[in-house]
Amino acid sequence: MTKPCICWMVLASTLVALTVGCGGSSAPKTSTSAPSGQNTVAVSVNSGPTSSYANGLFVSVTVCVPGSSTCQTIPDILVDTGSTGLRLLSSVVTISLPQQSGSNGPVAECLPFLSGYTWGPVQSADIKVGGESASAVPIQVLSDTAFPVPTGCTNFGLQSMNTLQTLGANGLLGVGLFAQDCGSACAQTGSSNPGLYYQCPKSCQVTAQTLTQQVQNPVAMFSSDNNGVIILLPAASSPEASLSGSLVFGIGTQSNNALGSATVYTVNNFGNFTTTYKGQPYPNSFIDSGSNGYFFLDSSVTGLPDCVTAIGFYCPTSTQNLSATNQGASGGSGTVSFSVGNAETFFSNQSDFVFGNLGGPGQDFDWGLPFFYGRNVFTAIEGKSTPGGTGPYWAY
Repeated sequence: MTKPCICWMVLASTLVALTVGCGGSSAPKTSTSAPSGQNTVAVSVNSGPTSSYANGLFVSVTVCVPGSSTCQTIPDILVDTGSTGLRLLSSVVTISLPQQSGSNGPVAECLPFLSGYTWGPVQSADIKVGGESASAVPIQVLSDTAFPVPTGCTNFGLQSMNTLQTLGANGLLGVGLFAQDCGSACAQTGSSNPGLYYQCPKSCQVTAQTLTQQVQNPVAMFSSDNNGVIILLPAASSPEASLSGSLVFGIGTQSNNALGSATVYTVNNFGNFTTTYKGQPYPNSFIDSGSNGYFFLDSSVTGLPDCVTAIGFYCPTSTQNLSATNQGASGGSGTVSFSVGNAETFFSNQSDFVFGNLGGPGQDFDWGLPFFYGRNVFTAIEGKSTPGGTGPYWAY
């Protein structure tokens, strides 16, 4: 199996962890019944388009030339509640989408990861996911050759993540807490601008990008069911080949997306809440379907040994049963019981790609995809009204 890389993705003017990882190929063993309605779409945890992804949650997305019937359905898009916006590899886009341009030339974006960067033009597409759609959505198309890569990207000293092998998916569907991928910081000029967006006449220069021009959370642009998403996956405590579940749009907008008895965990301006582990609070914690494990702290704190060959994961000699308490920024509290097993043992079976006990070292607590197994996890978008209050928040 290929080794994972712990990456970073911009979320509302800050950085949050996104982890992509490993796997093999096999037939599904477990499924769950999908709720009915146009606001649902099937998702699957499987080995992905490279046949080498552990705990990757994938969906198919249709993109169209705005206002036309020229469309393309692209499978194996990673569903990511830890980021915002649709990002597609240029190698899988076969239709010609209109390029966004500013006063000084075409617009492109650089998105830094810990293990690499994505770079490519900002284009416009109509987006259809399940029975929902959004028109003229700014998206990022990942390409090393569309425009010269600026030194602002290469100065990170990182590799490009613009290929299938380095990204591990045909793209990312960011359905996180925020409506835009950067927010007000990227709309400013001067040193306060984080430098994600560029205009590219001959050499690319950092540019301010208004909120509506930034790469958008497509869910927030739906005509209805646009205040958040729910991910429904069955439990998966043992290694399995794949799992089937549902991505449901909207919170409390239809009979199939009621908040019910879920506890709401409010977040701060950076999308974080506090996780307390062994009596120590970690205030920069978050929930992220784009991370393929529980990533938390390090061996000196957890006492869990690092793997020797499965770099970036924990390898205890036996499965460890753990617990931590999540506390919302201004409400909501609850204890989470979770387990961490030996990643090298998991990965030794080349036919399994679903691991409910996969974990590794990280900063604070990144509650990755294993947290979603057996839970209904709600992600409420900033500024949107829901039965649990105005987003952003997590709920489960």
